[in-house]
Amino acid sequence: MRDTALQHAYAVIMAGGSGTRFWPLSRRRRPKQLLTLLTKRTLLEEAVNRVRGLLPADRIYVYTNSLLRAACSRCLRGIPPSHIIAEPAARNTAPTIGLAAHEILRRDPDGIMVVLPADHVIRRVARFQRALRAGCSWVSVEGRSVTIGLKPDGPETGYGYIQKGRRAGKSGATVIFSVDRFTEKPPIETAREYVASGRYLWNGGMFIWRAATLLKNLERAKPEMARALARISAAGGVRATRTLRRIFPRLEKVSIDFAVMESISECYVIEADLGWSDVGSWAVVHDLAPKDSEGNTRPRSSLSLDSSGNMIVAPTKTVVTVGVKGLVIVDTKDALLVADLRRSQDIGKAVRELERLGRKDLL
Repeated sequence: MRDTALQHAYAVIMAGGSGTRFWPLSRRRRPKQLLTLLTKRTLLEEAVNRVRGLLPADRIYVYTNSLLRAACSRCLRGIPPSHIIAEPAARNTAPTIGLAAHEILRRDPDGIMVVLPADHVIRRVARFQRALRAGCSWVSVEGRSVTIGLKPDGPETGYGYIQKGRRAGKSGATVIFSVDRFTEKPPIETAREYVASGRYLWNGGMFIWRAATLLKNLERAKPEMARALARISAAGGVRATRTLRRIFPRLEKVSIDFAVMESISECYVIEADLGWSDVGSWAVVHDLAPKDSEGNTRPRSSLSLDSSGNMIVAPTKTVVTVGVKGLVIVDTKDALLVADLRRSQDIGKAVRELERLGRKDLL
């Protein structure tokens, strides 16, 4: 059953977003998923490579925006150009996933969607692929939906949480649990309670379901959106450029979590320890990246004297640090960032201020 289910599986990789917290390296035309932060490949390339071990290139779709489509195509030479789809407007994940479901259903009435973010790090790829295999097998029964729940390694307030319910069954050797509820980003005290209980997992935005199941759930939860997406599909789907541009920007801007996942009954979770990170800031990159003996992540050409715990990105210049600690320094051809590494989550605020000041040349 597992192999049969995988034959009908299609990956939908979500590659929109601006990645402002990695400014000045990231820009609107080169957001986080197109950066080479931890390997020689972009995060998007890494995301595609992880599923290429399970699925052929012609069953992988990448959904992005018009600013990024050409760049995505350049770094994904093996993916058919028609499978790199530019949305005409940013409407969050629910409309995008609904659009993708129609596209897959057009190809395969038994199509199974594996929805994945393009900008995360997963170090235990074999475990990841086992979880996807198990999920595809489980959702081959119509009506079921699965999310991959990530085993937390600490109380994080920046992630959503999934509360595990009863043990629902097994898919091969993988245990499947029901989902009791989804919880948005909690305060730190609540996050500590969640982690201590052992009943909560991080929500990494990875979902598996039959395309037909997703569309039925969308019809129940968001009927107006479902009707609009059906009109786009009837006109030719993602290739119906005029209809897509007219209807899609009018759709409600809402995540798939809010639109569907929190309201369906047959929702299940696979608990997985994947060596996962959403790579949400320069501080996270510093945690994951190799370091020198003083805890600095820096280019070989740099010089560090009595300096520790710094994150330095400087592709074309030699950066010399003397007696500084815990900084992020990012040098590009038109901008230089110097910030407290502990406050790297706030770099997005600086980007918004630049936008307010009319500095579009730096965005």
